[in-house]
Amino acid sequence: MTVGTLLAACHHLGTQLKDHRIVFLGAGSAGCGIAEQIVAKMCSMGVSETEARRNIYLLNSQGLVTDNSPELQGYQRNLAQKSATLDWLPQNGIPQLLDVIENVKPTVLIGVSGQPNKFNETIVKAMFTHCPRPIIMPLSNPTSKAEGIPAEIIEWADGQAIVATGSPFAPIEYRGRRYPISQCNNSYIFPGVGLGVIAAEATRVTDNMMMASSEALARCSPLITGTGDSLLPSLTDIREVSKKIAKAVALQAMDDNVAFLISEEALEEKIEKNFWEPVYRNYRRTSF
Repeated sequence: MTVGTLLAACHHLGTQLKDHRIVFLGAGSAGCGIAEQIVAKMCSMGVSETEARRNIYLLNSQGLVTDNSPELQGYQRNLAQKSATLDWLPQNGIPQLLDVIENVKPTVLIGVSGQPNKFNETIVKAMFTHCPRPIIMPLSNPTSKAEGIPAEIIEWADGQAIVATGSPFAPIEYRGRRYPISQCNNSYIFPGVGLGVIAAEATRVTDNMMMASSEALARCSPLITGTGDSLLPSLTDIREVSKKIAKAVALQAMDDNVAFLISEEALEEKIEKNFWEPVYRNYRRTSF
């Protein structure tokens, strides 16, 4: 889901994901899982794994995660920055979020910490100082745990930030312009993945199939299709979006040899056949 949102933002900016520097506030399983998906996507774009990992920085409750951090979990080790390559590390202490932003100069800031208000004015302005169009994604939910408030982020970045959140937020009005706030929520992805697996009769779900779902979601962005100014499609369009994701997932399943080959026409028929319609019968009481 997060990769799909980032791909849509990159397309809107005319950039490629592989060229971005990404900082995560939060180094738990969610943050590391997202980071690994980003690494995989960067590698598919021709970047070496070493270079991809060099562009991703994670912070936990102590600060920047490096190979010298104590008690690293297995899923954190491959994402820990190599201390020897960071000539800006202080002699004493652990770099905090502002230190990392000022030295790394990231273009993307993602929050998965569950700690509210961490993306404060100082942090957002530090992002905006070196990046004219920062992508800022406070993904923790519920709303009370969001790392930042979209209205404040947009104001502090002079209306130039691209914002997506994990919790629902109303559109923002700033200097006469309306900013829709897209909710980066797995409800966009999971129905389409499940439908694609069923339609293709896939024997397993591959990493490529999940990446195909991200790419299909990005292609549905109103900013890409020219149908609006929202980063992600409206949830009212989720049914059609799910069908497009399902087709991409099913085609990838066939490419990955985990499903039998069928024509695109037959696949589309199977998707429609397996698509649930919430239509209910009208019942009439016949006895009392």
